Order: sequence, then C-alpha cells, then structure tokens
Amino acid sequence: MTADLPSALPSLPPTPTGWQAGLEHSFFLRQLLATHGWLIPLLESTWERPLSAADMEQWIAQDAPTDEDSLKRSLRRLRQRVMAQLVIRDLGGLAPLAEVVETMTLLADVTTNRALDCLHRQLVEQYGEPLDHQGRPQRLLVIGMGKLGGRELNVSSDVDYIFVYPEEGNTAGRPDGGGVIEAYDFFFRLGRRLIAALGELTADGQVFRVDMRLRPNGDSGPLVLSLDALENYFITQGREWERYAWIKARVMNAGPNQIGDWSQALSATARPFVFRKYLDFGAINAMRELHAQIRREVARKDMANHVKLGPGGIREIEFIAQVFQLIRGGRDRGLQIKPTLGVLARLKDKGLLAPQAVDELSQAYEFLRRLEHRIQYVADQQTHSLPEEPAAQAQIARSMGFADYPALLAVLDAHREKVSGHFHQVFGAPEAEGEENETLTALWQGSGDEDGALADLTRLGFQDAPAARERLAEFRHSSRYRQLAASSRERLDALAPGLIGAASRTPEPDVTLARGLGFLETIARRGAYLALLQQYPEALHKVASLIGASSWAADYLNRHPLLLDELLDPRLLDVATDWSGFRNELRLQLAQCGEDTERQMDLLREMHHAQVFRLLAQDLAGLHTLERISDHLTQLADIMVATTLDLCWSKLRKRHRDKPRFAVIGYGKLGGKELGYASDLDMVFVYDDPAPEAEENYARLAQRLSTWLSTHTAAGQLFEADLRLRPNGEAGLLALSLEAFREYELHHAWTWEHQALTRARFCAGDAQVGGSFEAVREEILRLPRNPETLRVEVLAMRRRMLDAHASNPEAVARGEFDLKQDPGGIIDVEFIVQYLILAHAQRYPQLCLNLGNIALLKMAADLGLIPADQADPVRDAYRSYRRRQHAKRLNGSPQARVSLTDIAPHVAAVHRLWLTVFGQSAQEGELPGVGETARGPVPLPPEIP
Repeated sequence: MTADLPSALPSLPPTPTGWQAGLEHSFFLRQLLATHGWLIPLLESTWERPLSAADMEQWIAQDAPTDEDSLKRSLRRLRQRVMAQLVIRDLGGLAPLAEVVETMTLLADVTTNRALDCLHRQLVEQYGEPLDHQGRPQRLLVIGMGKLGGRELNVSSDVDYIFVYPEEGNTAGRPDGGGVIEAYDFFFRLGRRLIAALGELTADGQVFRVDMRLRPNGDSGPLVLSLDALENYFITQGREWERYAWIKARVMNAGPNQIGDWSQALSATARPFVFRKYLDFGAINAMRELHAQIRREVARKDMANHVKLGPGGIREIEFIAQVFQLIRGGRDRGLQIKPTLGVLARLKDKGLLAPQAVDELSQAYEFLRRLEHRIQYVADQQTHSLPEEPAAQAQIARSMGFADYPALLAVLDAHREKVSGHFHQVFGAPEAEGEENETLTALWQGSGDEDGALADLTRLGFQDAPAARERLAEFRHSSRYRQLAASSRERLDALAPGLIGAASRTPEPDVTLARGLGFLETIARRGAYLALLQQYPEALHKVASLIGASSWAADYLNRHPLLLDELLDPRLLDVATDWSGFRNELRLQLAQCGEDTERQMDLLREMHHAQVFRLLAQDLAGLHTLERISDHLTQLADIMVATTLDLCWSKLRKRHRDKPRFAVIGYGKLGGKELGYASDLDMVFVYDDPAPEAEENYARLAQRLSTWLSTHTAAGQLFEADLRLRPNGEAGLLALSLEAFREYELHHAWTWEHQALTRARFCAGDAQVGGSFEAVREEILRLPRNPETLRVEVLAMRRRMLDAHASNPEAVARGEFDLKQDPGGIIDVEFIVQYLILAHAQRYPQLCLNLGNIALLKMAADLGLIPADQADPVRDAYRSYRRRQHAKRLNGSPQARVSLTDIAPHVAAVHRLWLTVFGQSAQEGELPGVGETARGPVPLPPEIP
C-alpha cells in the first residue's frame, strides 16, 4: 500500500494559521475537520500543548457512555480528537517523537481500560463476579505487546493484545441464584466484547485494529487463558520468536489492588521464559533466522521501500536492541526495559555497543519513526512504504522538511546504510578463516594422512606436532565429546579448527592448544558459550592469547566461563578503571536482586570475577605495572568487602542501630595494598559501640561477613577470609572492641603482632571507627622500644620462619632460590622495613604511614636510618622479586622458585642491608632467649606477610 495523497481535498471552515502544516500534508486531517466541525473549537483551546491521560479521561466522562453502543461512539470520538491534535502538533513541529508515541500509547491505555471496566460491569450484572479460590473477584489482564507494550505506538497502529486471567473458577452468579458460568467463559465473552468495542468498524470508524495473533498458539489458540496455562505453555511449547515478542509485554490494566499482585505474578511467570539466567548467545542464531524469514517475505513482496521491514529499517534497529536483552537480560535486570531508545542508551552506558553505533542507531530510529508517521498521516492508513507517485513523494519530502524527494532519499539511504552495517556486525554469520580454514578443519577431523597432518602442524608452528595431533584425536574420540547433543557437537566442530589456528598464532602453540582443548571440554555442554565463540571469532583469539600466556588465566576461565562475555567488551583493555562507577553499578545491580540472598552472593562474585578478569587481560597485555595491578586489586577488594558488609548488616534481624560502628582492618597484602589475583584477605574486626547488644551483634556480623566472602556458590568464591591475625588468634573473639584491641596491643601482643600491625589499615565500615583504629595503630607503632631487644626478637622470629620453611635440599642443589622464603628474599626485605618502623617511629612518626615497602625504604634512607647506597639496590631487588613472583604465579608456580644465578646481585644487596640493620645473619649462632620469653614459647604467626 502506498501513501499517495488523494487529489480531492474537502473545504474547511476557518482554522488557526498554526495548523497550516498539518492541513497541507494530511488529507486525513482535512477530511476529519471537514466532516467533524465540532472538533475545531475543542482543538483551538488545546492544540498548543501535549495531551495527557487526564484530558482523555475527562473527554470520555463528558460523553458519559451508558451502554455498549454509546461506549463505542465515545471511544471513537476520543480517537478523532486525539488524532487531530497530534497531526497538527507533529506536522507543525511542536511534538517530538517521544510525545507522539506516548500520546498514542495513552490513547490505547485509556480506551482499553475504559472499555474493559464498562464491559466487565455489564457481564457481572448477568453472571456475577468471577471469583478466585479465595472468593476474591478476578479481573482480565490485558497484556499489550509490541510497540503498545513498549509505549512506542505509531499513529496508525494495530494494538497487539494477549488476554490472561488469574485462575480457574466460577462466577458468583446473579442474586436470584442463576447465571453461574466458568471463569474462562466469562473472560472469553469479555475479551470478544473488548475486541469489538475497539476494533469494530462503525459509522464513527474504529479506535484500533486489534491483533490477537501473538497469543499462545496464535489464531488456533484459546482467546483467553489462565496464568497456570500460560506458564505451562512457556515451559512446553514456547518458541524463540515468542521470547522476542514478550520482551515488551506490559499489563495495561488500571483497576483494583489485586491487579498489581496479578501483574507481578504474570511478570514472574514470563521473566524466566524471556530472560535466561545464563548469557544466552544462542539467541543470536534464533533472531538471525527470524530476520531472514522477514527478509525473504520483504523480497517476495518487493518491499525494499518499506521503512519498517526493509533493509536498514526500524525492525533491524529493534532486533539489535532486543538481542542484547535476550542475551544478557537474565543477568542484568537493567536491560529488562521496553522502549527501544532506552535500551540503546543502556547498551551504550554498559559498553555493550560503541557510543558511535548507539548514536547512529538512535538518530536513524528517530528519523525512520518520524518518516513512518508522516506516511501514515496522509490517509490514516497502517502503511510503512514510501509512496510511488511523484506528487505524493514530493509531499512526504516537504512534510519531513526537505526541498524535494531526492534530498529525502539521500538522508534516508545514509541512515539505512548505517543501520544495515551495525545489524551485520551483530547478526552477520561468522566468516570462514580463508584459505587456511580447509587445512584446519582437516586437522580437527583427522581426515588427512598422518604425514600431511604432521607437516601442516609443523608449518603452523607447533613444536611437537605428533603430540598436538594426538591431543586432537583424543578429544574427538573421548566419551564426553561423543555424548554431546548434536547441536553442541556441531558448534564445537565449527569452533575447534579456529582454536587450532588461534593457538598457532600465540608464542607457545603447543601449550595454548592443550589449554584450549581443556577449556572447550569445560564448556562443551554449555551451548550458550559455544555459540558466543562461534558468533565472535575474535573472542576465540582472545581466549587463546590469554590462556597461552598464563596457566592461572586458563584455570580462572575454566572455573568462570561466564567471563567469556568480558572478551566482547570494547573497553576490556581500557586501563582507566572507574571504581566509583563500578561501586555504583554494583549497588544498583544488588538493589535489583531484592531480598534474594543467593542471587546477591552470586552477583557479588560475578562482578568481582569480571573486574579481576579485566585486570588480568590488561596485565597480560603489558598495560600495567605490578604495583598498579596490586593497587587495582586492593581497591576492588575494599569495594567488595564494604558492599558485603552493608548487605550482611542489613540482614541481621536484631540490629540495634541503622549503621554499624564497626570497621574491617586489613592486614598483610590487603593492608599493604599488595594483593595478587588469588590472595587471601587477612582481616581483623573492631568496633566502638557502648550499646549492650554490640558485642553479640558485631560477633554475628563478623561471622556472617566472613561466610559471605568465603562461601563457594554456583558463581564461585569471592575471597578466602583469614582471621587468624586477630588478638589471641583462633582462640580470640571474632570482633573486638577498639579499647580491648588497644589493651591487647599495649600489654599482651607479641613482637611479630606489632610487625604485622605495620601493614594494617582501615579498609571498610564506619570511617570514624576506622580513624580511631589508625590512631591506636600509630600509638602502638610509636611505643618506645629497646632496639637491641627488638633486634633479638625479630631475628628469633625470622629464624623460626626459616626453620618452618627451609628450602628443599634438592632445590638448593639445583641452584634454585625461593623468592619469598629464602634468606635475601622478600620476607627479609619486609622484616627490615618492619624493624625500622618499630625501632624509629617514636622519633619519626612519618614511618607509620602505610606507603609500601619500596617507599618506606627510601624514607628510611632519607632519614639517615640506613645508607642510601644500600637502600636503592634493595628497592630494585624487591621490585624484581615481586615481578618474578607474580609471573611465576600466573603460570602455576605458587612457590616462585627461580635460578639463584639470575638474581644473585639482588640477593647480595638484601644480605648487605640485613647485616647493616641487624649485625648478623638470621642463620648465625644461637641468640639468648630465642623462642622463649617469660610468657612461654613465642607462637609462630599464621604468616608474617
């Protein structure tokens, strides 16, 4: 159907000059005002402002319909009023797109609800109220679908409905005892009358064409169905395209209080059908197939100029927005919204679509929808095709503000080209690997001869071609592979050649292939992950790069394959992490979980793992120093602990205050801001609260916080929480009052506990309590100490640690050096710094600052406490040790042993400074009182960080 302008235009009584554009470009408006002159004085008082729902309700109330016929007449007169005003405002440049679609949506809502209320009352007079099992009156839930559900209705639109009623039952009957019918029968009659009230063509026209084909089983399905029947349909028969349709589903009713409860029940029924709990990349293939069907239909009907369904049209923009909703909406409720432009904006905010892509799609959507409306304004027809007659084309161009039709087409084609490009980026089928693909496929399938396969693998860079060929064969012949569902095996067969090629491009192809096959085995039964890697070959290359560079990264990805999604984020290697934005997003996502504790715990883990994975990718790409990585990981841990603390406090039943006077104190790597990817969190909990309930409540809080952090859920674990550094260790209270903590540190703490305190800091909780702790910490660190006594005690503790962690004789014989434990290593540097702080902080309070070992060594040298020419080499040694330790751990060597030859100068530098500070090696002869005091044996600490 074309939007050609009729040649005969009716004459009109005098109208305001501001209506000129509407009258010029809409035959429908001219005809409407000519045949319904009563509209003109009404419009004169309202046309310069938007219409509201209250305006529409008032107009219907003035008509005061009393029966079905007068109701139909009133609803149609309302549409005439609304449409006339909307045409004038839109074509006159007064109404933006948002006003146009909202006004049409309000018209649908008001007319639907007014008709529903009136018709329901009429049926109740005949049959009584339909009752649920508790004897409460039921109401029909009218679900608006498509653009109606998304509040994006166009100006000559159908309305797509689905009718659902709460539950089976009977009506109450008439007062005389007759008229009892089943609830289904009641709502079936009501649904039919509602369709007629809006869609029947009368002398006054119609309100909306009503389309019921989106209901379960379409035209062959029942007109109305219960919530239970709907849920059963979703579970047993729901199809992929229906998931897409139900994204925009919206209950339109305004009625009794129960409407809200039923509406929530309906949402709870539909949500798991539409939005899967996992990342559903399989939705891409389903929507690609649906779009292909639409394209075939468009081509068959020669609809290239269809601005909705044609190439680069409105539907493609909607598909782009909604496929992201289907993929991610189950894990991110922020994407469970309905308007297309709103979804695009959120995709931009979340980094799921590039800002330029979102801007271009949004601009195209606005343009195409405005053009769609101008086509429909001509004759109030539900058409989306550009006109074919030159005069009509010129008319449409002028209504869009263009001088002529070619100028309009130039802009239109530019928009459609951009939309098509973005659509292809999202939905385009992944291309083959070129000439190499045939070779890679043959290697995976084992279809070639052995000599040829070995030659191909060698050419691709594999060092041990026979072993690589054997790995591939073992995978193909494994029971796990053979037992896969056909669809999963098909996807895996499509992926595996790409993995071989991606592995060949890494520095160590053999290692990468072995780890990559292990990863494919992990995800083989998860079709969504296979679909992701199949759809986005670049993600497979990133996987190969990551796991080839680090065995720890490979293990991490195996434990958390959900992180594959992060590889698609264009901001993956953006080093400017917005921690404030992350904290806000975390709290927003948690708020959307409601009171679902399990989901909250999973969400904490998912968002933490995602950030760790981002930092890992940036680290392996060489974008951060180790110090910067540690800073980021520490800041991330602080945020997670603080957020978890708030959640745990909110869930305590007997809270005695809104905000706890409670602080989390980080020790060790957490306290020193030197966290690694898999570091434990050493924590101590203190509070400053005189309330009688404080001790019991804060002990519960401490226990719950530790449990929340350490518990393994389906999403993994946040941290291993280590509380053994608290006063009195495992025998001590989980949470200690600040005064009790101070008393212990002043009178009962061992020297090693003061050493540990040098790296303690306030991490989370009440800032005032945290400030009070910092004051106590400084007080303890600045206590007057006898340097000789301190020296003896520090040496004694170092010797005990050496005895407990002595290097394996075989490792020593091989010339290996333990970067952390061996003399001259990391712990020696840390003991030197800790001794200097405890010995000299009374005179130099700046030593109490938590600056890290490298900065504190420089400070000590500047203060003249150690020679600068000895401090600088030790600072370099410490940096080198930590970098090497970090690299070893990334590749599965937690003990971090290296060749002593490679680091001999660093070891010698640490030895020199150690002798300067302590006067002797920790391994030299017996020291008086070593390991014994008046209090008994000195306990070995859990771990001197």
